[in-house]
Amino acid sequence: MDINRYIEHTDLKPNLVDKDIDLLVQEAIDHRFVGVCVPPFWVKRAAREIADHDVQLVTVVGFPLGYQMTQSKLIEIETAIEDGAQELDIVMNISAFKSGMPWVKIELAKCANLIHQSSCIMKVILETAYLAEEEIITATKLACEAGTDFVKTSTGFAASGAQTNHITLMRENAPSNVGIKASGGIRDLDTLNAMVTAGADRVGTSSGVEIMAELADRD
Repeated sequence: MDINRYIEHTDLKPNLVDKDIDLLVQEAIDHRFVGVCVPPFWVKRAAREIADHDVQLVTVVGFPLGYQMTQSKLIEIETAIEDGAQELDIVMNISAFKSGMPWVKIELAKCANLIHQSSCIMKVILETAYLAEEEIITATKLACEAGTDFVKTSTGFAASGAQTNHITLMRENAPSNVGIKASGGIRDLDTLNAMVTAGADRVGTSSGVEIMAELADRD
């Protein structure tokens, strides 16, 4: 398989600078990664650097905790799309979800509607580190019913990231037309392969270049 076409080359560190964004984009172009994931502040710059290259521009919304007001998330989405984002990774409101509130699905449906109006892609970050297995199943189904295109494991800011058993759960409970994105703690080729084997269609990682080097060494 073409490992590079699974990778969303990611840098969401709080202390990154403009040169980090430029390097991230250039590395994604050089390795033909499927996408780059950058903070909202840097979307406009990344869009200029990507230009017409076959690299999807991904950013995050409600990051990293997810409990912003829905109106704030919708404004974030509008701004990101105006700046050039093609894919939006939305942090689910975990606080509301654990409170059993129906607003979680309503909020995600509002996000999906706005995103799809611009023919962009929506991913919902469940933050599986904070969820029991039954909650992961429920959250996966809820996000799919709300209209997401992908469900995603993690922000990378929780105590743990992607786990293969969580990927399997998500894949088993999402329809075939909804993708699975693994992210958080994926730093080597074996871990990436394990995520794909478990059912991941995308892999968010800040170690894409190192993974490609590891792959080259094995060939």
